[in-house]
Amino acid sequence: MMRPLEGVRVLDFSTLLPGPLATLILAEAGAEVIKIERPGRGDEMRSYTPKFDDDSVNFALLNRGKRSIAIDLKDAGVVDRLRGLIESADIVVEQFRPGVMDRLGLGYEALSKINPRIIYCAITGYGQTGPKADVAAHDLNYVADAGMLGLSAGSDGAPVLPPALIADIAGGTYPAVVNILLALRQRDRTGKGCKLDIAMAENLFTFLYWAIGNGESEGKWPVPGGELVTGGSPRYQIYRTSDGKFIAAGPLEDKFWVNFVDAIGAPRELLEDSEDPAGVRAAVAAIIAARPAAHWKSCFEGKDVCSVIVATMQEAMQDEHFRARGVFSRELESNGHRTTALPTPVAGDFRADAKSATYPKLGEANKDFGLD
Repeated sequence: MMRPLEGVRVLDFSTLLPGPLATLILAEAGAEVIKIERPGRGDEMRSYTPKFDDDSVNFALLNRGKRSIAIDLKDAGVVDRLRGLIESADIVVEQFRPGVMDRLGLGYEALSKINPRIIYCAITGYGQTGPKADVAAHDLNYVADAGMLGLSAGSDGAPVLPPALIADIAGGTYPAVVNILLALRQRDRTGKGCKLDIAMAENLFTFLYWAIGNGESEGKWPVPGGELVTGGSPRYQIYRTSDGKFIAAGPLEDKFWVNFVDAIGAPRELLEDSEDPAGVRAAVAAIIAARPAAHWKSCFEGKDVCSVIVATMQEAMQDEHFRARGVFSRELESNGHRTTALPTPVAGDFRADAKSATYPKLGEANKDFGLD
């Protein structure tokens, strides 16, 4: 079967995470992705550790199946040298600060004059306009500004560092892919490209729909540790076991809560938890703390309790369910080095059958495009 994006050419000027992961997803669906990097060093991610062959494993994971050209974007004749690629491109992805690509002669207005069908996706922290458009920031800053970080809290009440780069991926990568696909569909009808302004910080508000609803409808703005999904309920909670492991318990609905209470052998009066959630939470915590994780795992097996033992990353990758679904069945290789390929949310029917792929060495495609 022909992959959905075969015949689509992407020029990827982005670095690090949001853009490269977006173009990886496009590449998985069949697009030809040409990564444009600075000579000598390339994408800064190449220099990170740990290493995989000549470059960092992070770079290798995010850029498999792409091609690389090395060219100095500050050279006076760069637009003319890239003209052939610009004319043949369907999509451009970049994540410089607003105005940088314009100053290089590679902004949307300039490129659309060469190729009116081009879809130009600019990924930034705060967008192309607004008071914070030029503010330097990273993922942690975006989740803080969007109010998301303020809803997490550790035992001392301070916000907890997120274990994932939420803004980069959920606020940058995924919205970029969604809007690129929408723009391709629109171009099918109009024949014209467009510029996409993807702002990572503002895209996080989608994940806080419930917090916005609570605050706007009842004036009850959420606080860390006090709401249904921030630790205020015994039905959506993390409980420590006697051997120092943890249970992620999410029996929110009544039918699951009844099953959970019965499975842990708790008194039936705990079923009515609405008037004293803190007391119920403490009672459940005491019961869970009296037994090891293995005991609770056996108690939960075969029962609808919406509760699991918190896995380590290594344990998760060995989980028989994920293995059975082939989540980690693909491989990344380079010069005899091998590692598990990064899973992407592209449906299996839309991917190539090949189970192994490599990543591009810096500038290896220069000759192919006449850029030597």
